[in-house]
Amino acid sequence: MKNILLIISLAMFSGTPVKKEETKHFDISGKTENLVVITIDGLRWKEIFGGADSLLINNTAYTEDTEMQKLMFWDGSPEARRKKLMPFLWNVLAVKGQVLGNRDFDNKVDVANPYRISYAGYNELFTGNPDWLIFNNNKKLNGNKNIFEKLNGMDAYHNQVALFSSWNVFPYILRQTKNSFFMNSSYEPITDTLLRDVDAVQQNAVFDKADTRYDWLTYITAKEYIGKKQPKILYLAFGETDEYAHKKQYDKYLHHINAFDRMLGELWSYLQSLPAYRNNTSLVITTDHGRGSKSGNWYAHGMITPGSSHTWMAVMGPHISPLGERKDPHQLYAKELPGILYHLLGVDDAAGSVTQQNNYYGARKSK
Repeated sequence: MKNILLIISLAMFSGTPVKKEETKHFDISGKTENLVVITIDGLRWKEIFGGADSLLINNTAYTEDTEMQKLMFWDGSPEARRKKLMPFLWNVLAVKGQVLGNRDFDNKVDVANPYRISYAGYNELFTGNPDWLIFNNNKKLNGNKNIFEKLNGMDAYHNQVALFSSWNVFPYILRQTKNSFFMNSSYEPITDTLLRDVDAVQQNAVFDKADTRYDWLTYITAKEYIGKKQPKILYLAFGETDEYAHKKQYDKYLHHINAFDRMLGELWSYLQSLPAYRNNTSLVITTDHGRGSKSGNWYAHGMITPGSSHTWMAVMGPHISPLGERKDPHQLYAKELPGILYHLLGVDDAAGSVTQQNNYYGARKSK
């Protein structure tokens, strides 16, 4: 379950718009026609860059069948282990795009918000504002306007924005009630008649409907929507990794990372099979927060858990230089993502800036 912190930080974080020069390290050379953004909740940078953790895969407190997990995911080198765990990421995306956040090379990606929990992380990612008043995961409507709202308000992307999430708090984070874009979260009914077969599966075949929908259902719902509606802006938010981590189930955590990678590969292949997306689509993948960096706290995250701010990012597209795993010292923050996405789309920051916004409770911040 989601980690909830009730401590309010005394530090104030500003909502300064992202400057274009902050996106230069991606070497973006042109405008993308379509944009797919994907998040996976609470996936540590350690597994992204090093694969299965030896201290956890051998620990029976976190892994039931250690020999089976080692057979599936273990190898002597971190490079080989990560390819076993995430073959699409490392054999395709890292060859054609870029992967950032390997702290062993001082290439860092972090959240700037102090709480290092999901609501705060997703707000930061999509508003550019690490709002200090967002300190829990309660279902309260976000006062900060997000990039998807801004894009949907532009002629080029109006009614071309679609959002799918596994966690049932996303309608509050991304302000579903205030917007006309298509959004489907958790097990909420899908009213679109073109998707009623998919909706029938999740309504009738899933009996234990938790706060987080099975990611596979989120994926197939989004895939069906793509085939029928072909939106230009697509966001998928997966969440089961965080669920397994909080339950201290490292084996299931690993298996879901592997399943997530398969979904990425299938989705990318499907997009490239459609004329509307082939060779004109950019993919951006990241996470909302990190996790504990040690074997005794890997399952936790939050303000007082070291490692919780450490994240990562992967990008690929026709106008992004294929620089692979970035090993140059650099600091990137989650709050820079809106500027990166605008830059990919060729949207002027002045027209698209979303960072001068209201706070969590709907009142305008004082300057």
